[in-house]
Amino acid sequence: MSPSPSGPPWRLSAVQEVLALWAVGFLGIVIAFLFFGGSSIPKLVATVGFLYLPLIPMRWREEDYRDYGLSLRAWRQDVKLFLGLSLVVGPLFFLGFYAWAELVPHLPQALARHLTPHIGPAHFSPRLPPRFGEWVIDQLFVVALPEEFFYRGYMQTRLRDAWPGGRKVFGARLGPAFWLTAVLFALGHLAIFQVWRLSVFFPALLFGWMRERSGTVLGAALFHAACNLYVRFLEVSFFG
Repeated sequence: MSPSPSGPPWRLSAVQEVLALWAVGFLGIVIAFLFFGGSSIPKLVATVGFLYLPLIPMRWREEDYRDYGLSLRAWRQDVKLFLGLSLVVGPLFFLGFYAWAELVPHLPQALARHLTPHIGPAHFSPRLPPRFGEWVIDQLFVVALPEEFFYRGYMQTRLRDAWPGGRKVFGARLGPAFWLTAVLFALGHLAIFQVWRLSVFFPALLFGWMRERSGTVLGAALFHAACNLYVRFLEVSFFG
């Protein structure tokens, strides 16, 4: 994708553009937490930034959201990918979470505080978080969809413009753009400095694969929201 004649007087490479917008978004969230931590303002800043920061270069190039995967054109494939991955990952993650909950009480407390927000004794008793319906709407439309558009839609696409190569893995071509997007996604979660947030690197690999497999971000957004809701369900069910 090359800039249109009506673009800015300066020229940035695809990689420079992505890193610049990521840094602006990251700093915006950090500042919002420093001044308004404990309120809904940091989340609002993040959501608005993820949805609208990419619009600046997109308008210079006369592009729209569909050019970056925000589309229903492959919704059937997206839904199939979402359901299939959920059926495979869900039970495996439950077993991993159960093993982790059993392990944490045996770790030195100073170490455990860096690795998890829950360090008390665990006992599984299935229950939904309070106001679960609101959580579903929040995680899908306020968290997952904006993040997937920004990271897997905009960033992964622009980085792929710079590095188009890669190897095919289960029908999706994965190259440097895929890996760097997952790294930046994980680092972006350190806007709230808690080391355990870096673990989002691993689900980011699945989100990125889904984006490359279907060509849109719908399936990744559905799976992203489902993962967040599932983790919340497990936290409440294990730790109360």
